Amino acid sequence: MLRLLGILVTVLLAIATAIAVWPQFFHLEQTYPFAQVVAARGVVLAGFLVAAVIALLLLFARPLRGFAASVLIIALLGAGATGLIGLQRGFGGDTLPAATDTSIRVLTWNTAGDEVSAEEVAGQILERGADIVALPETTEEVGEQIAVSLRDQGHPMWVHHVQFQPDVVDGPKSWHTTVLVSPDLGEYSVIPSSEDGSNNTGSVPSVVLMPVDANAGGPAIVAVHAVAPRMEDMAQWQSDLRWIADQCPTGDFILAGDFNATIDHMAGLGVDGGDMGYCRDAASRTGNGYSGTWPSSLPALLSTPIDHVMASQNWTPTGSAVIDDATGSDHRGLVVQLEPAG
Repeated sequence: MLRLLGILVTVLLAIATAIAVWPQFFHLEQTYPFAQVVAARGVVLAGFLVAAVIALLLLFARPLRGFAASVLIIALLGAGATGLIGLQRGFGGDTLPAATDTSIRVLTWNTAGDEVSAEEVAGQILERGADIVALPETTEEVGEQIAVSLRDQGHPMWVHHVQFQPDVVDGPKSWHTTVLVSPDLGEYSVIPSSEDGSNNTGSVPSVVLMPVDANAGGPAIVAVHAVAPRMEDMAQWQSDLRWIADQCPTGDFILAGDFNATIDHMAGLGVDGGDMGYCRDAASRTGNGYSGTWPSSLPALLSTPIDHVMASQNWTPTGSAVIDDATGSDHRGLVVQLEPAG
């Protein structure tokens, strides 16, 4: 009886390991609770290693030797597969090359409302030489303070902003998303359906910017903020991800912001080699796909990479860096360098 129980537990453990490593195979990457498990690949990897150590110790108990050996093999296979995925996406590092005459830098940082001051954000923009800055949970007032500080230091940027329910006094900062764009990229405006919320993410706002002069050559810019995948918000989260993917059709597009999703959750949403629509994730192609941005209270390898910069095939990512100093926010910032393709 105990032998049969051991076999059953081993089979169930093998199935659970397969789902934890690659839920996309079972079409469970956007299903609760598997979506939450795969989001924390660093924690999953650590869990596999702990299970392997425990199984190794149980090998010394003769009655449990067969069961322990099975668990050890499964845990090592799970850890190995998870580690290989990490190697493919990159465990982190500052890979930003020197800026060129044709490159642009895109910075995204969920500032958690007032947790990061305008001066601190402006300092990172100057240090990183950012041309496009997506700031979920940053108010227009703070965005303007950032722009004034940047102007005074010789780095002018235009401010664009969307707020849900602007008639509510002192509403949550998550109802705000601000974007700063260098005038070198041309003049931009927020599309009306983005501003009035008629075509937008559902609970927290994204910002869709289009060049005023379509012949100026600047990309369309989408500052993204999707709702978090809490159990009660799973349907809205799935809808937000589909909406974001639709914002990158064929053409010249850059998406940046808090997607509240990892590359794993985007399986099935990419087109022609893209991760979201035709847009491709820059961090995972420049050695930072495994380096987490949330929560900033955990080491980067144990946190979740949910903040992204993505670009259409008009752009080639040449480097990226996760900004480890979150200065009070629960998110780390991410900066990416892009070069025109070809």
